[in-house]
Amino acid sequence: MDATAVLAATLSPNQQERDAATAQLTQLLSSNPTAYLVSLAQALASDQAPAHIRSAAGLAVKNALSAREAARQEDYANRWKSLDPATRDQLKHDALATLAATERGARNAAGQVIAAIAAIELPAGLWPSLIGQLLALAARNDDPNLRQATLQTIGYICESIGVGACLPSTIQKPEILAAQSNEILTAVVQGARKEEPSSDVQLAAINALYNSLEFVRENFAREGERNYIMQVVCEATQSPSSDVQVAAFACLVRIMHLYYDYMKFYMERALFGLTVLGMKHADENVALQAVEFWSTVCDEEIELALEAEEAAEYSEAPERESAHFARVALPEVLPVLLLLLTKQDEDATDDEWNVSMAAGTCLALLAQCVGDGIVSPIIPFVESNIKNPDWRYREAAVMAFGSILDGPEEKILAPLVAQALPTLIEMMADPASQVRDTTAWTLGRVSDVLVKTIKVDEHLPPMISALVAGLEQSPRIVSNCCWTFMNLAEQLGDAGGETCALSPYYDGIVSSLLRLAEAGSNESNSRNSAYEALSTLATHAPADCLPVVSKLVIAVLDRSEALLAVQGQLIGADDRNSYNELQVNICSVLTSIVRRLGREIQPLANRIMELLLRLIATAGKQSPVLEDAFLAIGAMTAALEGAFQPYLEAFMPYLRQALASHEEYQLCSIAVGLIGDLCRALGEGSLAHCQEFMEGLLSALQSTVLHRSVKPPILSCFGDIALAIGPAFEPYLLTTMAVLKQAGVMRADPNNYDLVDYVNTLREGILEAYTGIVGGLKTGGKADLLLPHIADLFTFLHLTLTDQDRTETILRSAIGLLGDLAEAFPNGQLKEPLSSPWVSELLKAGRTKLGGPETKKVAKWAREMVRRATQ
Repeated sequence: MDATAVLAATLSPNQQERDAATAQLTQLLSSNPTAYLVSLAQALASDQAPAHIRSAAGLAVKNALSAREAARQEDYANRWKSLDPATRDQLKHDALATLAATERGARNAAGQVIAAIAAIELPAGLWPSLIGQLLALAARNDDPNLRQATLQTIGYICESIGVGACLPSTIQKPEILAAQSNEILTAVVQGARKEEPSSDVQLAAINALYNSLEFVRENFAREGERNYIMQVVCEATQSPSSDVQVAAFACLVRIMHLYYDYMKFYMERALFGLTVLGMKHADENVALQAVEFWSTVCDEEIELALEAEEAAEYSEAPERESAHFARVALPEVLPVLLLLLTKQDEDATDDEWNVSMAAGTCLALLAQCVGDGIVSPIIPFVESNIKNPDWRYREAAVMAFGSILDGPEEKILAPLVAQALPTLIEMMADPASQVRDTTAWTLGRVSDVLVKTIKVDEHLPPMISALVAGLEQSPRIVSNCCWTFMNLAEQLGDAGGETCALSPYYDGIVSSLLRLAEAGSNESNSRNSAYEALSTLATHAPADCLPVVSKLVIAVLDRSEALLAVQGQLIGADDRNSYNELQVNICSVLTSIVRRLGREIQPLANRIMELLLRLIATAGKQSPVLEDAFLAIGAMTAALEGAFQPYLEAFMPYLRQALASHEEYQLCSIAVGLIGDLCRALGEGSLAHCQEFMEGLLSALQSTVLHRSVKPPILSCFGDIALAIGPAFEPYLLTTMAVLKQAGVMRADPNNYDLVDYVNTLREGILEAYTGIVGGLKTGGKADLLLPHIADLFTFLHLTLTDQDRTETILRSAIGLLGDLAEAFPNGQLKEPLSSPWVSELLKAGRTKLGGPETKKVAKWAREMVRRATQ
């Protein structure tokens, strides 16, 4: 293969040439990976090849070595390791040699290739000389380009192995680099010093330092080394190069996140001043990172405050204490943030991040962090600018007011909000759309966190009118008005009551939202927001608004059926995406309506089920409509209960197919949930399908491609089936108990938080399964079938309940299961295991400070059941 010619063709303006060249590369990689990688590596290393071809070659090699999905990454790694060692060595040699190339693009691509290889080889104990080779190259002062490329490569390696943001957890092994942290840190900090003559080298070094911070904890714990690192980074914030300044401030952000507990000395000596100065920088990118620094300070201190509250509940001292940097710096930081709020970009798009947006976000975090202390310095700014002739200052005043509504005490904010509401409602008609947009957002904040300040007679009528008028305005304003309606519905609606404060306005709001939902455009997600608001209004509708909800269901059914009728005429990806988006939204609204109306939906059941089955039948295998249509059917099963039986035969083929979609794990998960819904709805009526349900669930459990997050719900589903069919579960008991026993022995490394969370979720599923099985057999008079499994069951309970990472949900479920077992065997058959000391300790724990109100209630009942069973 002439790699240069084929790569050139992949960049051709001609679509056919591009497709043909891409197909040729794909075919070669599949049939002969050695030839593919060798030819591309040679193109990357060739001084004769054009710069853009060398970059393309490197990118192609990198993409053949790394993937985001864990399964595919493992395949790529195995393919690489299966190559002849001499070939691998030659490819690594070519990539290292290219670091000395004159073209920046080729050097950058080579660095990415080396990092991709390192992510595979270093965890496997291969290429042990790599870091030493790179450090030797980084020490060469005669070639700034080589030093820049080498430091950049070290950064890529640190990123892929140290933090692994884009790589599977199997290769996130910071300890691999920690062993060489001293050498890496020395090279990186050397390049990051202010004395470094090349700004490109300094920038690469700062970026590499950013990526290495995760695994240099031991170095950072040593005061001397920490002081030097902080000195170098702080000096870099004053570099003549704004790119270096941006990278240095980004480093400080990450240092604050990782090493907050070490920061007091440096905050007092340098960081306060440097970051406040940075926020005022003329270069917006520098200012953004400096603002992000204070947002990170607030994030950390909010988290520390939560930890302190939790420790106080148990009369314990918190493990870490807050230094209250945000509170101390408030007088210096707040005025700068308020100034930055006035730096709006009139032409900013929704996805464009600028200093004004960053300042608003930081201000909201600051309010949560310092609480009441932020109110008095903010109010003068609001009062002096709310009527300013310049729209930027009016908008900044409203943004400042809206940003501080979550954090300070309600008793302090309530009178201020009540006083400001008439002005805010008037500002929904401000001449500047930016002001109207932020005002709608602020009204949303009020209705979310301070709804009691909205007086039903005085504020609500003009507020509703202003928001309905806002639905006719720009898409961003529309989205904020919809969000406000959602908050009002959640806060003022009452699904269990006869009426609510919103009742007089329900019909008008729903009609306006329906008109918006039928709009042809979805700019700024405005149409999606309308459907979301309709769903929320349906969910929280009181009894006197149910006629409005009934009209809404007819409207969305008409809309969905009309879309289905023209589905075959859709041309192009945009039309299909719009169709899918609309049907997803309609299914979501339909689900909310069905849940709210319950059995009252029955007169429309045939029409709804016919529509949903048609949607599923016409959707492609990976269509987003599938999941939401299945969720709507789940709502129908709960609403109709036994009356769902007539639709089961027509639905079963689709459910069977979804349950077998192990690669589409979200769809599979919904199918598992639906089996539980069906069993709960139909009870013994589900018996005819239980054999098929059990086979499908067991097959999914054994799947090697199904995402692990689906497996706990599958275990829980066994309990739903057992509870539904009672003693008829006997044929499945032995297999199910064996599966639960096997799943129950899984343990987690306490330092692996993701695995700890997963194991807890798994145990919750197992407990739900056991509870369903015990309940089903007990009700059917077949509890004795459990006696051969009692030892395994109590072993699991003991393991679960003595685990240091046990959650309250697990505690409550386990205590409930103990009570169920005791109730199922009241004649002393379980006297010995129920008399174990750990059982009484557990019941005591549930009734004391470890348990919430629900847990205490369950523990009290279980204690009585255990007492009776052991007498």
